[in-house]
Amino acid sequence: MDRFSTSKTDPTFYLIWGDQNNEQRHELHPDQIVNIGRAPTNRVVLQDDVCSRNHCEVFHSSTGWHIRDRDSRNGTSLNGEPIKTDTALIDGDLIRIGSSYLLFTSDPDCSLAKSDHSYDGETETELRISDGLTDLPKILHRQKQSTLGKEDQSEHTVRQRAGLELSRLYQMAMKMGNVQTAHELSEIVLDGLVGITGADIGAVLTRPTFDSVKLGSAAELVNSAYRSIENQEYRPVSSSLTEQVFQSAEAILASELDHPSELTQRDSVDELQAQSLIVAPIHHEGRIFGLIHLYSTNPENSLDANDLDYTLAVADQLAVAIQNLRQRQELEDGLIKVQNENLQLKHQLAIETELVGDSSVMKELKSKIALIAPSDAIVLIRGESGAGKELVARAIHYNSSRNEQPFVCMNCAALSESLLESELFGHEKGAFTGATDQKPGKFEQADQGTLFLDEVGEMSLSIQAKFLRVLEGHPFERVGGSESIQVDVRLVAATNRNLEEAVREKKFREDLYFRLQVLEIIVPTLKDRRDDIPMLANFFAERFADKTGRPVKKFTSLAMERLSQHHWPGNVRELQNAVERAVVLSTGNVIDHDQIQLSGLREAEIQTEQTSPSVSEIPAISMERLEQEHILRILKMTEGNKSKASQILGIERSTLDRKLKKYGIKKSV
Repeated sequence: MDRFSTSKTDPTFYLIWGDQNNEQRHELHPDQIVNIGRAPTNRVVLQDDVCSRNHCEVFHSSTGWHIRDRDSRNGTSLNGEPIKTDTALIDGDLIRIGSSYLLFTSDPDCSLAKSDHSYDGETETELRISDGLTDLPKILHRQKQSTLGKEDQSEHTVRQRAGLELSRLYQMAMKMGNVQTAHELSEIVLDGLVGITGADIGAVLTRPTFDSVKLGSAAELVNSAYRSIENQEYRPVSSSLTEQVFQSAEAILASELDHPSELTQRDSVDELQAQSLIVAPIHHEGRIFGLIHLYSTNPENSLDANDLDYTLAVADQLAVAIQNLRQRQELEDGLIKVQNENLQLKHQLAIETELVGDSSVMKELKSKIALIAPSDAIVLIRGESGAGKELVARAIHYNSSRNEQPFVCMNCAALSESLLESELFGHEKGAFTGATDQKPGKFEQADQGTLFLDEVGEMSLSIQAKFLRVLEGHPFERVGGSESIQVDVRLVAATNRNLEEAVREKKFREDLYFRLQVLEIIVPTLKDRRDDIPMLANFFAERFADKTGRPVKKFTSLAMERLSQHHWPGNVRELQNAVERAVVLSTGNVIDHDQIQLSGLREAEIQTEQTSPSVSEIPAISMERLEQEHILRILKMTEGNKSKASQILGIERSTLDRKLKKYGIKKSV
């Protein structure tokens, strides 16, 4: 047939490649381009180092089948001639890529190994001889399973092998049970093979990871461990031989490797002067985990069938160990994932539990926290006392990447200037009277975590200067010390003070103000979120009932109405105290309106604001008289129960007794 003629009714064609032991064929379809190359994404994959990843392609057009080289590194030959352009294919053409041959044929029963084609008087056999490919290694033995320990072994085999080799296998299995990585398993295997068998060089190739992704070829395996008695450099086994074992899961024993051949070409095994080799698959339950390579360079101690059998037994043991390791790793990964999810849920639950409320302002607050928390920027929280600024700070911390690290709190208004400096930056032993030990400050305690400073506007100007330097990334020294200390801390500050006014009055540094004013959150007052009062009240009632071991309290409609109508100048903290007081003092399961005792002083202040009496209407009464009358009212309300009265008054029982004695009030009153 003329190479450039067309055929209106093309028969079905095939590409056949491989060797007599592993011949493969691919049926060609006119509407399908067949890519050929080393990459596993090709339709025809050649395990040949001379082959490019995307080497050539066979395609069909109106004039028949053609082959096109895809700018490969080493070129493509057709019947002994390199192709330069798109070239037509005819039945019986032989394509050569490196040491690999592909037959283009319409005969489905044709075999590449049995084909005989002449090209300019030179037969295929002659081509192979001219390339030096006739001295193939001898494959002495192929084996899928080890017979070691099987009942059908001969008496001689059992006597010679059962004792020593089974003992080695048992010791190897014991060692494998205590390791954590595939590398450690591989090292144990090589200890039990190199030098024990006839091999003096060995390597274990395993999957890069234990994931469930299926490997396409042996080329994707990685060298997990290598061992050489003479410290020779590792050189891989022929890719074609390795791929045979990988695909067939059948171990191979081969010899006469000192000749150049298609099993060793381009892999440099011949440089090792290896006399024999074993390639064994590591597989379990249909899943292949890798390969074992063993070489013998000693002609007097070549690898034999017994070595192959023992290597298969070791490979089976290794496969089980890798499978167990994989399952253990999956369990550990799953446990870590569950623990992390549990921790995140706990943090989220804690945040949602503390930041109670579903009013529009609370939803907006939570959304803002979610946006701000992941960053490491400084946050300034502003709001009235008792509004929940610390809860917002905790929510920011537990929603940040620092949530596993410390969350350290400090109130700047609670300490004098000298003590505040010591608490913030720490002090050395003997730095001042009473400094008996070295003490790290809050900045050191919060390293890698979050430092929450409440009432930051109450700092003195001298502390503000040192504080600002730390915020700008400079190191600091403990009080009385000289060692420079550097920390990584996220700052969250809070204040109920008007910082802008403090800056104008020169009571707060302007540069520190702008340093703190990176991200700002305004915490709403309780009167701005009255819709949340019922939810908050029930939340606090349930918490305090659980804390005191009492039954959960429910509010009557009148009680809830009273709570909802109160002004709450003390914000959420005042509501919390009022509910706690009601839970403690109530005896039943229901809290009624008359059991809601709000602060009398607060009520008096609110009433004063509402009525705005003139000066002449304010009674002239001393503080002692006012206190005496208030104590009498509370005692009357509690029916003379001094324990309940002291709780409502917020004083100790002993303090109440002293005041009763002072004012001459008897218990029966």
